[in-house]
Amino acid sequence: MIEHSHLKIIQALHANGTLTEAANALCLSQPALSHQISYLEKKLGVALWEREGRSLRLTQAGTLLLDVANQVLPVLSQAEKTLEAYSEGRQGILRIGVECYPCFEWLTGVIGQYMQQMPGIDIDIVQKFQFSGLEGLLNHHIDVLITPDLVKKEKIGYEILAEYQLVLLAAANHPLAESKQLTPELLSKETLLTFPVPLERLDILTHFMTPAHLEPEKLKQIESLEIMLQMTALQRGVCVLPEWLADIKNKDFKFNKIRIGKKGLYQKLYLAMREPDKTIPYIRQFIAVGQKTAKNSPI
Repeated sequence: MIEHSHLKIIQALHANGTLTEAANALCLSQPALSHQISYLEKKLGVALWEREGRSLRLTQAGTLLLDVANQVLPVLSQAEKTLEAYSEGRQGILRIGVECYPCFEWLTGVIGQYMQQMPGIDIDIVQKFQFSGLEGLLNHHIDVLITPDLVKKEKIGYEILAEYQLVLLAAANHPLAESKQLTPELLSKETLLTFPVPLERLDILTHFMTPAHLEPEKLKQIESLEIMLQMTALQRGVCVLPEWLADIKNKDFKFNKIRIGKKGLYQKLYLAMREPDKTIPYIRQFIAVGQKTAKNSPI
């Protein structure tokens, strides 16, 4: 089998022209280089060069091997540099899974800063999963998962990215607009606009309505955030969003924010990852940027 060292030998012989100079370039003694040349020719069963006085001239087989060396060695060199960068966290690809609609809005505020700090890292965003985000993580389809749900699972670790309050949004002229706080009874008379996720993943239901044994008068699932906000503005229903996202969108739509319950309804945003990956430098940097962004913004 042709080895990396064999390719370097033939490249050095061609570049230097003599056995002595090639040996010096390779930091080998002349007898050691002669031995390696003889071994390679015997192994391949063909002469790679012939002497012309003190110089060496490549044979047809030698020229073929030189062409291979000129193609392969630069690729191997680049691969070594890239692998070294991977080990230092300077280069790689970070495949980010996003498991909730507001998560994607949050991510857009983080990606720019992260890519400026880590120019050697490519980003790939995955929003659709064949099964679930956690299964995508365990099956190595993604490297990290942004999610509001902490589901304890073997080999999966979590980091808190941000903590925020959920608020109810109602049009300025909606009957609920002047309410200081939302009660389950008030929401039971309204159409609640939600993203198309399983009902057991809606905090407004699981942590607010269900304990009161009530439910909204009607649930309407909408995939587009912008359409949901337009329908809310037109009093076709009310919706629940993270307060930080509501503040951003309130620049375009004039809503009233209503606290959910006496103490408010709070949520955490997590980054899930495989336990062995928790120390990868560019993943740690993504966590740091995400947490710093959350601390310095309304989230």
